[in-house]
Amino acid sequence: MKLPAEKQNSRLMRAMFHTVAPRYDFITRAFSYGMDRRWKRVGVERAHLPKNPVILDLASGTGDFSLLAGRERPGCRAIAVDLTERMLHLARARGLRHAVCADAGVLPFADGSFDCVFIGYGLRNFPNLKTALREIERVTRPGGLFVSLDFFLPSNRVLRGVYLSYLYAQGAFWGFVLHGQPRVYTYIPDSLRTFVSIEDFSSLLSRAGYRELAVRRFILGGIGLHWAAKEVAPGSHIQEPASL
Repeated sequence: MKLPAEKQNSRLMRAMFHTVAPRYDFITRAFSYGMDRRWKRVGVERAHLPKNPVILDLASGTGDFSLLAGRERPGCRAIAVDLTERMLHLARARGLRHAVCADAGVLPFADGSFDCVFIGYGLRNFPNLKTALREIERVTRPGGLFVSLDFFLPSNRVLRGVYLSYLYAQGAFWGFVLHGQPRVYTYIPDSLRTFVSIEDFSSLLSRAGYRELAVRRFILGGIGLHWAAKEVAPGSHIQEPASL
């Protein structure tokens, strides 16, 4: 029996990230020229997390956002979720206590479970972006935050072509050096070709039940960092996050 396209995609993603997991942190640093950790730190610091927050680190990889949030708020309870158990094994080795293997499209959490949902470089890899955003919105408390760091297509056509070519060359180089397989890391530009710009994603967030607070652009719009707050129902007295 042939699997539905979304399940086939999830299976392929799981297999690919199982392969790259031991080198994942190195690759994120290499592609960002070492700026990745700083971008994530800005994402956490400007989220203005409440006291003793409960956060979801979705598509967590080895748990960067979880660890940074724990340093920012010592009472933080972080739950790392990834599609690949090998990634979570590495996250646990870094000291994360709560790590769950799950699909972003069907999260095993109750409505309004989290004060903030962080996701780094995961949006492009979801089989259905709108379904994943609905799940993220569902598990976020009213007034809670969604913080996303990801690659995006630059709006300028010339920059877009240069950026995709650069990512392809970088991916092929590191794939060959680290694995003897040039195509291993070219999934990044491949996934971007059918993805959206920062502006399009901002519009998508507003339609998904979020109020945009701030966006930071890096590498000429090729990397975007979004902060967005889940709408509070009319008449609710829940305090929204501080303005960014």
